[in-house]
Amino acid sequence: MSEPLDETGPIDYVVVEFPGNRMTGEAFPLLVDLVDRGIIRILDLRFIRKDEDGSVTALEIADLTGDGLLDLAVFEGVNSGLIGQDDLEEAAAAVEPGNSAGLLIYENTWAGPFAAALRRGGAQLVASGRLNVQAVLASLDALEAAS
Repeated sequence: MSEPLDETGPIDYVVVEFPGNRMTGEAFPLLVDLVDRGIIRILDLRFIRKDEDGSVTALEIADLTGDGLLDLAVFEGVNSGLIGQDDLEEAAAAVEPGNSAGLLIYENTWAGPFAAALRRGGAQLVASGRLNVQAVLASLDALEAAS
């Protein structure tokens, strides 16, 4: 993981909650596809389960369902160490009891050349953020309805 800073793309994280601990696995092949196409690079991937009593358990990627079968072998070993116990606790605070969550840290490799060019030109990122998809769609619907 010793890629030079000037070639590194923006690094983001997401915490995705799975209500009722239901992980269908539908998104995992799409995540693999993003990696295979060089769009992102996964730096860390961890899963937690929050029981009804509020206790939190870190789940092994290899067997998320607890059935003894290897579920996500392709992601096994994706652990840079960036996600620490404090991150797991913070994620757990955002998760409702009875649910589970995935924590993903990834590099936007698609943006690496763009970011490198900006850095070479002396530019610095001074702000960044994400917009809630549902809020954006609701705003666009409202604007369309008003016109």
